[in-house]
Amino acid sequence: MARYTEAKCKHCRRESEKLYLKGDRCFSDKCAFERRPYAPGEQGESRRGDSEYANQLREKQKVRKMYRLMENQFHNYFKKAERQRGVTGTNFLRLLETRLDNVVLRAGFALSRDQARQFVNHGHVLVNGRKADIPSREMKEGDEFSIKDSSRKKEFFKQIKDKNSEYTPPEWLSADMEKAEGTVIRMPEREDIEHPINEQLIVEYYSL
Repeated sequence: MARYTEAKCKHCRRESEKLYLKGDRCFSDKCAFERRPYAPGEQGESRRGDSEYANQLREKQKVRKMYRLMENQFHNYFKKAERQRGVTGTNFLRLLETRLDNVVLRAGFALSRDQARQFVNHGHVLVNGRKADIPSREMKEGDEFSIKDSSRKKEFFKQIKDKNSEYTPPEWLSADMEKAEGTVIRMPEREDIEHPINEQLIVEYYSL
């Protein structure tokens, strides 16, 4: 299975924006982006004027890295969004948000998307009472998800529960941190997605 191997902090610096890829570290003074908020490399601090195409490309790359997807996966989601009724950009973000690994993260059951994906891959997550080990699984309205009882008792999840004790999930999800279970109440709308994303730039990029 293809996966990112580059240092996560380089992604944030390259996109000139925090992508919150390392959980707690992103909120601490150890965050590399806070110390060096410019692109890596010798020319990282030099200023340059970006073209319209460059802005579209950077937005596409930013969102792709944020959701931890390879290019083919990302493009396939876009093509699927184009075939659906409604606004392509909103459809696209909804498909990304309703991936199982993202739902686990949004519910507060993981500290980063990579960690949420690992939980799913390792069989710690149940969907509608059955083990679900495919991070890209598309969640539907009414789907119930939970951390297995045996996994919930492990030290790693106790630490997550302590760190996310004050966390509030988005309105389209319900989550009970004590029971480590939740439900997809409804499909997310555009206003539910708080990331600073300009999806229109991505639509324009793939429309070239």
